[in-house]
Amino acid sequence: MNTNAFALRHIGPNQEDQNLMLQTLGVDSLDQLIYETIPDDIRLKKPLNLDEPMTEYEYLLHIHKLSLKNKVYKTYIGLGYHPTVLPAVIQRNVLENPGWYTAYTPYQAEIAQGRLEALLNFQTMVIDLTGMEIANASLLDESTAAAEAMSLLFAVRERDQKKAGVNKFFVSENILPQTLSVLQTRATPIGIELVVGSEEDFNFSSEFFGAILQYPGKEGQITDIKSFIEQANAARIKVAVAADILSLVKLEAPGKFGADVVVGTTQRFGIPMGYGGPHAAYFATKEAYKRDLPGRIIGVTKDTNGNRALRMALQTREQHIKRDKATSNICTAQVLLAVMASMYAVYHGPKGLKFIANRVHNKAVTLANALEKLGYEQVNSSFFDTILIKANAKKIEKIANRKKVNLYYPNKNTVAISVNETTLIPDLNVLISVFAKAADKKSMVISEVEQHNNIAEDLQRTSDFLTEPVFNSYHSETELMRYIKMLERKDLSLNHSMISLGSCTMKLNAASEMLPLSSVNWGTIHPFAPLKQAKGYLKVLKALEDQLTEITGFAATSLQPNSGAQGEFAGLMVIKAYHESRGDHHRNICLIPSSAHGTNPASAVMAGMKVVVTKSTEEGNIDVEDLREKAELHADNLSCLMVTYPSTHGVYESAIKEITKIIHDNGGQVYMDGANMNAQVGLTNPGNIGADVCHLNLHKTFAIPHGGGGPGVGPICVAEQLVPFLPGNPIVKTGGKDAITGISAAPFGSALVCLISYGYIKMLGAEGLTESTKVAILNANYIKQRLQGSFDTLYSGERGRAAHEMIVDCRPFKANGIEVTDIAKRLIDYGFHSPTLSFPVAGTLMIEPTESESKGEIDRFCDALIAIKSEIDKASKDEINNVLKNAPHTLAMLTSETWDFPYSREQAAFPLDYVKENKFWPSVRRVDDAYGDRNLICSCAPIEDYIEA
Repeated sequence: MNTNAFALRHIGPNQEDQNLMLQTLGVDSLDQLIYETIPDDIRLKKPLNLDEPMTEYEYLLHIHKLSLKNKVYKTYIGLGYHPTVLPAVIQRNVLENPGWYTAYTPYQAEIAQGRLEALLNFQTMVIDLTGMEIANASLLDESTAAAEAMSLLFAVRERDQKKAGVNKFFVSENILPQTLSVLQTRATPIGIELVVGSEEDFNFSSEFFGAILQYPGKEGQITDIKSFIEQANAARIKVAVAADILSLVKLEAPGKFGADVVVGTTQRFGIPMGYGGPHAAYFATKEAYKRDLPGRIIGVTKDTNGNRALRMALQTREQHIKRDKATSNICTAQVLLAVMASMYAVYHGPKGLKFIANRVHNKAVTLANALEKLGYEQVNSSFFDTILIKANAKKIEKIANRKKVNLYYPNKNTVAISVNETTLIPDLNVLISVFAKAADKKSMVISEVEQHNNIAEDLQRTSDFLTEPVFNSYHSETELMRYIKMLERKDLSLNHSMISLGSCTMKLNAASEMLPLSSVNWGTIHPFAPLKQAKGYLKVLKALEDQLTEITGFAATSLQPNSGAQGEFAGLMVIKAYHESRGDHHRNICLIPSSAHGTNPASAVMAGMKVVVTKSTEEGNIDVEDLREKAELHADNLSCLMVTYPSTHGVYESAIKEITKIIHDNGGQVYMDGANMNAQVGLTNPGNIGADVCHLNLHKTFAIPHGGGGPGVGPICVAEQLVPFLPGNPIVKTGGKDAITGISAAPFGSALVCLISYGYIKMLGAEGLTESTKVAILNANYIKQRLQGSFDTLYSGERGRAAHEMIVDCRPFKANGIEVTDIAKRLIDYGFHSPTLSFPVAGTLMIEPTESESKGEIDRFCDALIAIKSEIDKASKDEINNVLKNAPHTLAMLTSETWDFPYSREQAAFPLDYVKENKFWPSVRRVDDAYGDRNLICSCAPIEDYIEA
């Protein structure tokens, strides 16, 4: 046995444990279990064609060697991406810390108070800098945030009788090119007409419902957004502003001028460029639009004892509730990156941010003055960090390349230079020497930075920001390290115990997969750098595309979508483009099973499709006859079917090939939601079952960590006929020959974290990946068997087996006065995060153990649920003062002088012996959701400010 094999490190149960588990299931071998679980007609006939697996040591040598193919130039390209300084204390204690990167989305607030506080800090930072009333906990990137702003303004226009039906949206020609591309992608399907033009020439016609400005503009000019917004407000035209967050330290907040939405990226706050992502976008707006706000809001509430507590507010806004009524399909965030950006603001505080912003601005002014002395014309009359020089672009580029300097060349007579936090005086001298050489003049040498403000006076910031104590308390490394640790201790992550969330696949995020993320050679590449400087990235990304194409049985892959929801939308837009290329513009009917996740109908509506829901059977499967009837009824206009496989109920539907054939026979395409791909890899695949496109959640099946609710990556893999339409980018050529416009800002989406999935596949190889899928199925069925007699499993396959997850029914316990939420909260006392709650069936738990969990951990989890069942049996509807209703129990409760409960302190806190060895203490009691929604506070206000009289 090769004890260095990565599969042994990744897969939890060893061979001996697997044998014991198989005995419990009453089967002779793992292959017999798989035979009883997966329909034979969809099984792959040959193994995956992938490279031989590497050991962890071999992989780290390999990935380092590839990183050297990237050429790290000094980069002044700008266009929304800038080199930054990531404070080492944040890199070591957040980015590289599994306590932060392995946590799940904060649905269980009592065990997520740490990251909820960090996100509240993020929201406060955004509200302060933008001057708006409310902000969310981050979005995917600046361009998609701008598209969400356009969609929000389009949705709320109907409240203005004079704007009902108006569909024109003005886009400033100063917008970032990648943002314009994404706006085009989003506008067309929902009937928005984009009008791109000059802000100065805009006539504020009543035909427009909204406008978007870039602040500062893409080439650095700061336009007079103040007077534009004033005129727009007078004309009842709502305005979104895409603002550089560091510039807002020196520029007045757009909210002060009356902007309706302000969006941007927080990448400048210490986040590596990483060839395009992941980065946390921000989105701020007026409180009047809080129920239209995409993504997540962190709000302040109170717990059972009336103490301050945090939670995700207004959760009914999430798309799996709204379904086809949703205006956005986004139900995620970039939490890990938002935490890092918020910690950057905490560490530097307002004084530190002012120092950094002033330094950046003064370096730009110094450079502009030096170049003017060399005889060059600097075009921007008002700028923050980007100067625009009239020069022979080709000549400058040639010299700059020799000096390993990247600049931006808008046209042949113009060069743009964006200085940044990392720019030093020697760097300025190199830049000056480039232009001196081009002018055939002697280069001047500067020795200090000039102190000068080149921002128009009426746009200079006068309002305070970051006045709260948290931004003025932790400026030494010792203090910040302890603050980060204090928050980390409040959160339950995978480094504590199993997180068995159904459909979310919380598997091991191996350290060897994560280590390359800290490498300068991977982190400092600009997404629009010349391709010859990104050879390492291009090699990895092409290899990952090929790996995913092979695994899914398709023809090609696009890595651009930077979340699962983006992947859904991208897949549908590619299908739409395919139909339109054949003249079938009328094909707009999307069939969606009633059991589907709510992002499916939301994505379909965003893609301009009409949703027709098909029935499910009592067994949880698609009702094939109802599907056939609706496919035939809508055959002339059928666009596609959206299907999840295995089903959301954790079953391999044996009729899947018949289902895909029905759709094809009626002129449609099949979109497969890849949420459950962890049950397919190496055993079956979407191409084999007859799908045409699928999105994959790399943060589920392919080991990118969830990061407390993001980053995610949602690439799409497509069949041959859809390859020409894969999404492109306006700056770097990607996608098919008839590429649709951009889905996200960067050409390859969140390229940096794609390294993780590349490593995962590279180290497991075909055999390890297949074994992982088999063990995921084994672990799920073992749990199902162990819980038999205590909990009923709602759905099973034809031979009684579950897939990689199962749904257990908790509805009968209502007779004892116990709700499924009580079980979720009581699990916290046993040291576990709850499985997925009430999805896809209300009153149930959906459990997915993944292949990474050992038999020992699974047994502890099962022991906990069985013990909770015995507590349920003792509960009574007439007595709500019981151990389940009072859960979770905090350390403060256990150490209080008074104990007014009819059970012991030991039963409350240490119900099983294993808990004593590794006790996790929730920092608050059960949170009051309703109170938080009635009294929405999404920034760092003290609780006294909003407690009800």
